[in-house]
Amino acid sequence: MADESDGRSRFDISIFFKDARLALKMDELGVEIAKIALPAALALTADPIASLVDTAFIGQIGAVELAAVGVSIAVFNQVSRIAIFPLVSVTTSFVAEEDATSDCMEMQGIDTHSENKKLLQHKIISKIESLDTKSLVANHEKKRIPSASSALVIGGILGFLQAAFLIIGAKPVLGFMGIKSDSPMLYPAQQYLKLRSLGAPAVLLSLAMQGVFRGFKDTKTPLYATVAGDVTNIILDPIFMFVFGFGVSGAAIAHVISQYLISAILFWRLIEKIDLVAPNSKHLQFGRFLKNGFLLLMRVMAVTFCVTLAASMAARQGSTTMAAFQVCLQVWLATSLLADGLAVAGQAILASAFAKMDYEKVTATASRVLQLGLLLGVALAILLGVGLQLGARLFTKDTGVLHLISIGIPFVAATQPINALAFVFDGVNFGASDFAYAAYSMVLVAIISVLALFVACSHGFVGLWVALTLYMSMRAFAGFWRIGTRTGPWCFLKGTM
Repeated sequence: MADESDGRSRFDISIFFKDARLALKMDELGVEIAKIALPAALALTADPIASLVDTAFIGQIGAVELAAVGVSIAVFNQVSRIAIFPLVSVTTSFVAEEDATSDCMEMQGIDTHSENKKLLQHKIISKIESLDTKSLVANHEKKRIPSASSALVIGGILGFLQAAFLIIGAKPVLGFMGIKSDSPMLYPAQQYLKLRSLGAPAVLLSLAMQGVFRGFKDTKTPLYATVAGDVTNIILDPIFMFVFGFGVSGAAIAHVISQYLISAILFWRLIEKIDLVAPNSKHLQFGRFLKNGFLLLMRVMAVTFCVTLAASMAARQGSTTMAAFQVCLQVWLATSLLADGLAVAGQAILASAFAKMDYEKVTATASRVLQLGLLLGVALAILLGVGLQLGARLFTKDTGVLHLISIGIPFVAATQPINALAFVFDGVNFGASDFAYAAYSMVLVAIISVLALFVACSHGFVGLWVALTLYMSMRAFAGFWRIGTRTGPWCFLKGTM
């Protein structure tokens, strides 16, 4: 028995190759993944694409303004991620779990809040087949999901705190990023950051609501709202920047308006779907949100520190280096986020399957999204290797910046398969509610990556991208390790593989 147990505890990668020939097959699971992943991917990439358009417009003003806004966007995005990522990830998992259990339990006359999790799961398995889906829809036009109410309250509070922090602390934060008081980048960077920060409450609320919709496996509604907002942003950019002559401030104003539009659309759709007021304040589950949110806060702070430190080191090397780094980073993130659509699909489906203890679907879903992630990464690598060489002049005409961009292109392209797997592994582990492992492993990865950045920065622009490549490789390996060792929520694999 000891030998068998030891054998089962060894690293096993077979789950990654399970039914690999079916990776692109549009069977029931393939269709479910596609319906969630495609709209999610488009919604996730819409905002970075809008930022790329901002970058392209601002690049026509000058290299100094491009670099200044690059630093401000890096600051805003990284501070936002500290609040957004834990909130959205926890909300998606909690809503998916509640949506998989609440209707079933209510139809059986069971108080979902008085039952423990294991009992709920067993009752779902025994009762779910007997439920009349049509009567469920008829009797529950609006769903009662306490996690949704919690997410909106927390999102609103965090949004106002973020806005206050960035508006009051804009100058010292930019100073930390390497923009000194005598730098020509300081004024446009400070202008852009303060104005864009006015949209922080809308950003946090809209992302919280997107987490709710993802939990319902509805990624089309967030897509429509995001596209409407970002198209508005793109239309308003040249009007405010060039027609009204506001420059970089105009780009910030256009972005803020677009974010409030997205938030309004999502809120209107959400109140049609659910009751936002919980029947009892204790059911708002703030404790559960804060516990798991804190774990993911640790994780996202580690992620944020690595990327922010890299941007800070680029800014210290001058406006030319920072401008090139900004273009490469925005493209790097925008394309990599396509894989995050698969991560969202994996998380929503896995959270529901784990709640029902449907481990066969858990295994099949994890295998499928990882295989699709690898294929997507390879396709993106080929596309960027060719496309970015041809499209770099859309962002700037400065020859020095263009030269550095050409050096960064091989790194941006070659890391796409690694990035794709890293993002998908995140979704898989969040779907398993494995928040503790995700947090602690990322802190370890960040410590090693920060040390690598300090060593690599002496090698200039190339050194920064070598360190970022190492960082993403370790992120992917950490996710790979958890499932491969069949530990934590994946221990059920010991008896099946």
